[in-house]
Amino acid sequence: MAKTNKAKAKAAESGRKLVAQNKKARYDYNILDTYECGLVLTGTEVKSLRQGRASLVDGFVNLDRGEAWLHNVHIPEYTQGTWTNHAARRKRKLLLHREEIDKLERKSQETGHTIVPLQLYFKEGRAKVEIALAKGKKEYDKRQTLREKQDRRESERAISAVRRKQRG
Repeated sequence: MAKTNKAKAKAAESGRKLVAQNKKARYDYNILDTYECGLVLTGTEVKSLRQGRASLVDGFVNLDRGEAWLHNVHIPEYTQGTWTNHAARRKRKLLLHREEIDKLERKSQETGHTIVPLQLYFKEGRAKVEIALAKGKKEYDKRQTLREKQDRRESERAISAVRRKQRG
């Protein structure tokens, strides 16, 4: 019996627990390529993230001297933290392979390209962030995306209504 509980706990730990998501990034940008990378965090930041508290809304990635840095991501102070608490909007180092950093640096030099965080999550007990190489959308592109989304919803509703009629 104890063996199965340990197996269940390990399976739950190995899963992916989403902490924060940047939905606005997919609306404002065309996502060209995504990367999963680790984060260098302090202890109180990890505890605050485990409570599910973070915001990626204003976040962006800056490449500086061969290193990737995550800026403007808000991880609030840990409530039970003492004088060792972290600054809520400090820059955090991203852990990427050298080839990935070089590729991102080349692509981000192109006009209109930027690197934005999409998701912050725990994977196998480690904090990870999914970043994306993105190109900014124009206003008419955003309207077109909304229109396509609404059309897709309406067609799904119509199909499900027809299926309900056929069953009933």
